[in-house]
Amino acid sequence: MATKENDQIIKENICETKMGLPCVQEAFTSIFKTGSISNKCCGELVVLGKVFHSTLVKSTLENPLFNDLNPTKIIAKSTQTWNNCLALIDSPSLST
Repeated sequence: MATKENDQIIKENICETKMGLPCVQEAFTSIFKTGSISNKCCGELVVLGKVFHSTLVKSTLENPLFNDLNPTKIIAKSTQTWNNCLALIDSPSLST
């Protein structure tokens, strides 16, 4: 479940208008907490592009509510999530 702070970040970045809210929450959890992102949500993330993905991560890290996060770890998880999604989307065996 998303917390109040997560919801604030999502709204500030107008994520839910660019990507379905459940997928935004999956992506957020995958990067900032412990969780995974589904194939469907990976597809939405990749369609939005790397700039959107990077902006979400950067703006979250700049938010005072998330001062306790380790930027190095978050950037690594962000890159891993992005690369995993790209691999899933590029996979010829992916069925939608």
